[in-house]
Amino acid sequence: MKLHKISDSVTDINKDPAPSKRTAAGMTMSRRSFLRNSGLMAGGAALATGFTPGMIKRAKAATDAVGGQVELKKTICTHCSVGCGIIAEVQNGVWTGQEPAFDHPFNLGAHCAKGASVREHGHGERRLKYPTKLVDGKWKRVSWEQAINEIGDKMQEIREQSGPDSVYWLGSAKHNNEQAYLFRKFAAFWGTNNVDHQARICHSTTVAGVANTWGYGAMTNSYNDIHNSQAILIIGGNPAEAHPVSLQHVFKAKEENNAPLIVIDPRFTRTAAHADLFLRLRPGTDVPLIWGMLYHIFKNGWEDREFIRQRVYGLEEVKKEVAKWTPDEVERVTGVPENQVYAAAKTMSDNRPGTFIWCMGGTQHTIGNNNTRAYCTFQLALGNMGVSGGGTNIFRGHDNVQGATDFGVLSHTLPGYYGLSKGAWGHWSKVWDVDYDYIAGRFDQGSYEQSKGKDVPVMNTKGIPVSRWIDGVLEEKGNIAQKDNVRAMVLWGHAPNSQTRGPEMKKAMEKLDMMVIIDPYPTVSAVMHDRTDGVYLLPAATQFETYGSVTASNRSLQWRDKVIEPMFESLPDHTIMYRMANKLGFANELFKNIKVTNDEPLIEDITREFNKGMWTIGYTGQSPERMKKQQQYWGTFDYTSLLAEGGPCDGEFYGLPWPCWGTAEMGHPGTPNLYDTSKPVAKGGLTFRARFGVERNGVSLLADGAYSRGSEIKDGYPEFTDKLLKKLGWWNDLTPEEQALAEGKNWKTDRSGGIQRVAIKHGCAPFGNAKARTVVWTFPDPVPIHREPLYTSRRDLVEKYPTYEDRKSFYRLPVRYGSIQAKDYSKDYPIILTSGRLVEYEGGGDETRSNAWLAELQQDMFVEMHPRDANNAGVKDGDDVWLEGAEGAKIKVKAMVTRRVGSGVAFMPFHFGGHFLGKDLRDKYPEGADPYVLGEACNTAMTYGYDSVTQMQETKCSLCRITKA
Repeated sequence: MKLHKISDSVTDINKDPAPSKRTAAGMTMSRRSFLRNSGLMAGGAALATGFTPGMIKRAKAATDAVGGQVELKKTICTHCSVGCGIIAEVQNGVWTGQEPAFDHPFNLGAHCAKGASVREHGHGERRLKYPTKLVDGKWKRVSWEQAINEIGDKMQEIREQSGPDSVYWLGSAKHNNEQAYLFRKFAAFWGTNNVDHQARICHSTTVAGVANTWGYGAMTNSYNDIHNSQAILIIGGNPAEAHPVSLQHVFKAKEENNAPLIVIDPRFTRTAAHADLFLRLRPGTDVPLIWGMLYHIFKNGWEDREFIRQRVYGLEEVKKEVAKWTPDEVERVTGVPENQVYAAAKTMSDNRPGTFIWCMGGTQHTIGNNNTRAYCTFQLALGNMGVSGGGTNIFRGHDNVQGATDFGVLSHTLPGYYGLSKGAWGHWSKVWDVDYDYIAGRFDQGSYEQSKGKDVPVMNTKGIPVSRWIDGVLEEKGNIAQKDNVRAMVLWGHAPNSQTRGPEMKKAMEKLDMMVIIDPYPTVSAVMHDRTDGVYLLPAATQFETYGSVTASNRSLQWRDKVIEPMFESLPDHTIMYRMANKLGFANELFKNIKVTNDEPLIEDITREFNKGMWTIGYTGQSPERMKKQQQYWGTFDYTSLLAEGGPCDGEFYGLPWPCWGTAEMGHPGTPNLYDTSKPVAKGGLTFRARFGVERNGVSLLADGAYSRGSEIKDGYPEFTDKLLKKLGWWNDLTPEEQALAEGKNWKTDRSGGIQRVAIKHGCAPFGNAKARTVVWTFPDPVPIHREPLYTSRRDLVEKYPTYEDRKSFYRLPVRYGSIQAKDYSKDYPIILTSGRLVEYEGGGDETRSNAWLAELQQDMFVEMHPRDANNAGVKDGDDVWLEGAEGAKIKVKAMVTRRVGSGVAFMPFHFGGHFLGKDLRDKYPEGADPYVLGEACNTAMTYGYDSVTQMQETKCSLCRITKA
């Protein structure tokens, strides 16, 4: 049955973005003209709709009264992953105004507070204005040339003494695609896999869990496709604050389809306020709750048996685990009553297709990969995969965290998720047009790890993940699987307060030989240590001062135009990379086929280079020309399907969402919804990927009677190789030139694109047609199971649901599990501590807390605590309190007494920094570069804990105690 629909008073952005207004003379005018002529845009009505006075302006070039042409620049918001379009107004090189793009297919004129204030990001007064270095505890201005020379000399010295792995290259989800790709390539030419970025600590468990279920580790559908959902389940996510415009897409389904909204969270969030069903679970119990829902689904026969038979492997093994989670056990472990679990399961079963949305509330756990695989299994059981309105819609955080992940700014893979095998390096060496031996020679020639009794070269071993870089510095040298400890950190667009274990991070920073911080704004890296030298701050340009492509959460690529020239002495990130590579001696090889003018590499050449190599996930069809054309005609794309309706882009999906197969000349339209067999592959359809072999224990892993529309193979099939083409008699469909490059290759390594072209010509998916798997036999827990958090308040559950044993070496480092859980911290630290986002700020918060418009909205760091806990501690709303984490770190924050959190649970936002253990560090910032708002970082008090597969940090269920200050 349908649940009763809750009516919400929200501005409807789902209709025609510019409805006509009929005048007395019978003429029509646009909404924009109506607002301007009626005077509403400068009054209360403008504020009521979220626009600041003067935001809505003429959507054409004009001449200002004081002279000078007003240029309109199309760009994309630099905050969350929705990818909202912005029209920037520039006069005489100055960014004078902005408006949301009313014809943009993602936001249709909507903006959140952060998006509405991005002009201030470009012209912000608190930016780093010139290179500086720390000398005797004071910031000293230096030239770019001096900074690059000194940094380069020190890096070369460290390399000679300790090897290339002793310099850690920490990248960014704020780089555009071209810069992200170049950064990973840069690390390879330096000779290390010690390279990573924010995705490690936000969605690495998603990528691992989802990719190991059906082939690709990304959002399967899109924000817009939620319009087709008949039910919506959100777990561990708060899009009302984290991705506000995304909520408009949820509202469209909720209101037009009467789609019930289910929210599962430890906290009653602003998103939960719109829910038809709200389930408050104990932090860290996602698997029991999902299995509890599946218990009712299997018991009542609500699963999609035919879908499972054709397209799912291993569900019988999952059923055995689910059977253990009876309603009483689910309630005992999660705290959620049986009637609520049953209601959620029945609602999702009765209203199909339903979509399943999650964010970091589900990923940042020691069993984060178990959580994400349980979510996937739930959708497979209901047959909600590969269908419009269904899917797993994983809302990524930063504007290009999806793209940076795709381009391998990660310690365990090369661009395109090729991994680190010899074959992967061979493929990319050919793309880069350098000898494999040259790249291999850049790495440490030692071997510190073994596989199957054989030594593994350093270039083939995973690097240290960013979540553990502090252990790379502090751990005993003999316990690290590399030549020496990490001695230098390059923090390039990364906020360290987004990471746990603050006191140990401070120690690590102080032990380093050198820290290099490259960012438009000074991050907490500049002040949280007590160093007096060896720190450099280099001002990077913002994304509004350069151009290139950016990938939204739905896998759509969008082109950004440059809005303004770099401010002050800032430089674009790719220019800084060139200057560093030049100093370090490998610029000629790194930029061999990339044009460089005045030290700035040509972005389009970088795009074309990654187009030549990214065959695995289809980043090959999005040429600069195709992306620029879509940008110019983004108003021609349908708001729901994202399909262009007429015009120059007719038949393409907006952003050419990957995989966009083959070469650009092939004209593939992009894939809007992954694994949708109702469309031909040539028109954006897909099967599940044949990534895990063709059989296991004598059981076929290939699809059974399911295939893409128009496929000439009416059953499952393996991935395409030269041998398969020959066996099928399709080899001669390749041109002679294609045959030369395709010989001995597969769909991932054939640089001609011919194998992909011919497979699609015959209606087949290049990566094969297999079943999704719900059993991942290569993971510590093949079937997802519940394990209690390391710092758990439920000691009665530890014996039945223990964590893992300690591991000697993982990602080059030892990792602790059981040795921590063995100690009972709950008596001294009785409150569960969790964290999340605010609508006003983003990420580590340095940029948004430096924005005067946003800083005014939230000026104090705080902790939410339940009235019972506050009363017991003698704390009143607004009091200063000390929050002490289970490892002893104490931070001073404001108390917010609220029933948003349950008794025994506390919540803090993670966007603050600039205070440390009760001390205000404002005087340590470079003059004029301190953010307007400072505060304690919640992660200073967060404790040890890492996912068993990816080393994702644990930030959603630690322990603390709170006392009045």
